[in-house]
Amino acid sequence: MAKKLVVGLIFGGRSGEHEVSLVSARGIMAALGREKYQVIPIGIARDGHWLIEGDPLTRLEALSDTPDSPTHPQATSTLAAIWPEGFPRVDVVFPVLHGPYGEDGTIQGLCELAGLPYVGAGVLASALAMDKIASKMVARAAGLPIVDYISLSRKRWQAQPETVIAEIERRLGYPCFVKPANLGSSVGITKASEGEELWAGLDLAATYDRRLLIERAVDAREIEVSVLGNDEPIASVPGEILPSREFYDYDAKYVDDRSELLIPAPLPEELASEIRELAVKAYKAHDGAGMARVDFLLERDTMHPYLNELNTIPGFTPISMYPKLWDATGLPYPKLLDRLIELALERFADRRSDRVTR
Repeated sequence: MAKKLVVGLIFGGRSGEHEVSLVSARGIMAALGREKYQVIPIGIARDGHWLIEGDPLTRLEALSDTPDSPTHPQATSTLAAIWPEGFPRVDVVFPVLHGPYGEDGTIQGLCELAGLPYVGAGVLASALAMDKIASKMVARAAGLPIVDYISLSRKRWQAQPETVIAEIERRLGYPCFVKPANLGSSVGITKASEGEELWAGLDLAATYDRRLLIERAVDAREIEVSVLGNDEPIASVPGEILPSREFYDYDAKYVDDRSELLIPAPLPEELASEIRELAVKAYKAHDGAGMARVDFLLERDTMHPYLNELNTIPGFTPISMYPKLWDATGLPYPKLLDRLIELALERFADRRSDRVTR
């Protein structure tokens, strides 16, 4: 009998998307074929402690119900070593850590230091895609269509609020979106239609990040494409989101079940092909690997697509778009996970062929 591949599934984490990560981990654990894989669950608590022994997922789910509860006293601190003591031997790491401290290159860098293959994008692509401002700079340099935006620091907002408000009103006008530069799942985002909402939105975003992004609002349909691959990525059929709220915020994504996903999106064939091509172009511009969900805004009046953002560790919950799009394209959930693990091992082998060991 063939030896099973040992997969270290890392979930939880310190970001505001901790609970989403737990749900994604449940889905992945249920779908990974037990005849092929030995799955070792590895949790990271909100305070950064690693949970390795026992049943980390159940323990973190219990802690999520009582967020003020102390972490298990036997958990291993992330500060104890570059790689936590007692970390099991694994053949490949599958990080399912959404948002900061997981999707931004941090856990990827840890895997690089440990010399372990891991699913998904590398350090550079993860960091670029997570940072909405840096991602827009990359997209603009690659000739990809993006909406007009302004970026600024939290310090500037706090020191010159009236000047900042006036600049935004002059350059972008209303309505506009205010976002923290480094956060996922639409956390901390405000749609502002007048000055007081803009002020409150900037204050809110500044509680999440030191860098803020303000974008011109577009009356648009929300289109998403799943991309898969390393050097030769492919794109799924596009899907469309009909949010249950004014825009696709955290609650619309994960809390209620009233948002609709149209798969495939009702688009003319030529436009669907154009969006798929743009998704692959954006993926390559960020040096993507493994997977990413690429999100677009399709302006209703002009049918012009704008790149919105890339998510290098998209949700794998039962209602998540990334696996649903691949299922509609002909790659079911278990086969998708197989392919992601294959891509991780392929990329690791390719990097090992470098003259200087990384």
